[in-house]
Amino acid sequence: MSNTDRGVALVTGASSGIGLVTAKALAQAGYRVFGTSRKAVADLPGITMLVCDVTDDASVTALVAEIVRLAGRLDLVVNNAGIGLIGAAEESSIAQVQRVFDVNVFGVARVVNAVLPVMRSQKKGRIVNMSSILGLIPSPFNAYYASTKHAIEGYTESLDHEVRAAGIRAVLVEPGVTRTAFEENLTRADRPLALYADGRSRSEGLMRKWVETGDDPQIVADAVVKAATATAPRLRYAAGKQSRQVGALRRYLPEALIDKILRKFNGFPA
Repeated sequence: MSNTDRGVALVTGASSGIGLVTAKALAQAGYRVFGTSRKAVADLPGITMLVCDVTDDASVTALVAEIVRLAGRLDLVVNNAGIGLIGAAEESSIAQVQRVFDVNVFGVARVVNAVLPVMRSQKKGRIVNMSSILGLIPSPFNAYYASTKHAIEGYTESLDHEVRAAGIRAVLVEPGVTRTAFEENLTRADRPLALYADGRSRSEGLMRKWVETGDDPQIVADAVVKAATATAPRLRYAAGKQSRQVGALRRYLPEALIDKILRKFNGFPA
């Protein structure tokens, strides 16, 4: 395949934000791009939009079958669909937590399980899973979202070893805080407690500030294109200065110092 015909790509959660910008960047890089949304939306230039609910096995299976029917193959998958949850860990019911994991972790697994037979038959494929700096560090009042991203880190690194012999690679893109509508669409804890109100409010305020000054989504999209097209891909691709800094902090600083920095940053007493 030439650089202007890189193959067929699927981007989940492509109707807005990072997913939409990523889908556009992949189209510009030479991929035939299919994007997903939970509700029907119009196609965009270079992007065929399909309906898929990543929490539903049948929906995911039908999606992959339709792409293969239309395009004959599937070379790249970008697992971007995800939801957030803000609140103290104690403030969420198990049912609410299960919903977040069903989208952010099991949704990724459903898509991967559906595409692996296709990629094995081609003896070629690339899976890009969207992680986060919160897959590297803790985040008070984001315990369950951070947990899903930590899970994606471990899942992807393990998966990559399992599928490499089949010509398939699985890699991670790790965005920092990005200027999207993600914060506006956060799920709030479904059983809030008064004792956490001040901390929760402070955390929401910090998140709002981070998003306002965050990275442009194009930075993440460029990292995805790099991860998708690398001949010998790395396991992790930091997307932006903040992500690189957090990765270095986690690797090189002592745990006690990281703890102190995080408490100060989040406004907690030492």
